[in-house]
Amino acid sequence: MNTQRPRRAAPRPPEGTPVRSELARMARSGLAGAARVARWADTELGPGRESGTTDGTATLSDATAERAGRELGLTTAQIRADWDTARLAGLVEVHGDSARPGWRLRAWNRDDSAVLRGWVALFDAWSLAHPEPEGHEAAGVAEVVSAMPQVLSFLQLSAGPVPVAQLLDLLQQRVTELRTERCEVPLGPRPEPLPRPVTDDTPLGPLLEWALEALASVGALTCGDGQATLTPLGSWAVWVKLEQICVAAQSPAGNIEQAAEDMLRGCAQLRPNAARAEYRAWLAARPVGSAVTELLAAARGEDALLRGLAFEALRVVGAPAEPDVRAVAEESTLRPYALLWLAEHDGADPEDAHEVLTRQEATWLWVDTAAAVADHGEAPLLVRHLESAVQATVPALLDEVRAVGHPRTVQVLVALAAAHPDPALAKAVRRAAFQVHTGRG
Repeated sequence: MNTQRPRRAAPRPPEGTPVRSELARMARSGLAGAARVARWADTELGPGRESGTTDGTATLSDATAERAGRELGLTTAQIRADWDTARLAGLVEVHGDSARPGWRLRAWNRDDSAVLRGWVALFDAWSLAHPEPEGHEAAGVAEVVSAMPQVLSFLQLSAGPVPVAQLLDLLQQRVTELRTERCEVPLGPRPEPLPRPVTDDTPLGPLLEWALEALASVGALTCGDGQATLTPLGSWAVWVKLEQICVAAQSPAGNIEQAAEDMLRGCAQLRPNAARAEYRAWLAARPVGSAVTELLAAARGEDALLRGLAFEALRVVGAPAEPDVRAVAEESTLRPYALLWLAEHDGADPEDAHEVLTRQEATWLWVDTAAAVADHGEAPLLVRHLESAVQATVPALLDEVRAVGHPRTVQVLVALAAAHPDPALAKAVRRAAFQVHTGRG
């Protein structure tokens, strides 16, 4: 009897959706200005030339923007707008106080998938592409950003123009739901006070107008005569995200509605490809900024397994997560994971990325990973984990493990001593655990 789970047939886009090559042509056309500025920067701002940014914040210096405008026949404002678009689409990557071309720029003319991924990255960052209106509380803006996926889904399912007034009604309903969810009182200890909530009379009309203008600015929809319509690219992108959510909803894990920590825990037993599919679906269901914040909060917890899985999920996020990952690289608990993530993001081979770690950071990471294995794995896995240590001998490893100061050192060494089949080595490991426990190590 065949008990294998039947494969889900590859979904087909809605009827009338252009083929991928045509979608890529549309994306290239919409991002032509950004690609042009990125290529100019690649030529004129390479190593040994003047810096492309003024203060490490990814903003072009006045002199550079004016020079680019002269050479490309554009105004300074157009140059800055195209530069920002290039960054959001991954055509330009900014690292500290330097900028360089992203891999998508290299593949721009030959790889349709790279082009579409670049456009989707811009689409995901729509709230950054157009300045939000002044005079609105940050919480109100965040609510609208969180509610817009449902508005976009409605537009996609409508497959045509929708009155803005109808979209406003839908937005108000979704924001009300978000406020209700936020006001639920959990059982247990009293939580920390939440930020001042947005009042029910917060005007959503101007915020919806801003959201539609921002989405129009990235090419996701068009507005006119009091109606909004998704472009073919916008419709395709929303459909892709809906499909990701549907795939995960039908999977054994189905973690879309879970908090990051529970989602990661649910993915712990999945194979890498299946886990990445869950990550993609979970990310598709929420704004990228809040998703990254939630993943990093899970990574700061006591469970080392979730720490590693959180950074695997952040690898799926890609470029939009870079500023937050770079910021947490100064936190001792997250530093090794963040440095590896940044090295791979910068183009290092995953097998060689560990070279960016100091000996102490690599040892700390070894202990943290061993803690994950001890908590969730089997004894043979912990024994095999010895082979991944950077130290050439077990005595050298024990010396450096004792010195690194990881909070789980004693538990890891005790578990390793219990698991190792060599009595002499197990005795040495137990002795090291005792020395750390008594403060002699």
